[in-house]
Amino acid sequence: MPFVNIRITKEGATAEQKKQLIAGATKLLQDVLGKNPKTTFVIIDEVETDNWGIAGESVTERRKLGK
Repeated sequence: MPFVNIRITKEGATAEQKKQLIAGATKLLQDVLGKNPKTTFVIIDEVETDNWGIAGESVTERRKLGK
């Protein structure tokens, strides 16, 4: 029973884009590992940019500085 957790910054991914991510991850597991789509779970977590850090800085701060 595969479980996929996709984490993205919360910046307006549409319902259609999320649908495509779920379908794509499910198909990838089916194609590559032969996993059953009916038992494949995909969860998308949307994280505020203040809560996502890169190189010791939040994404919010990095974007303010043009990084």
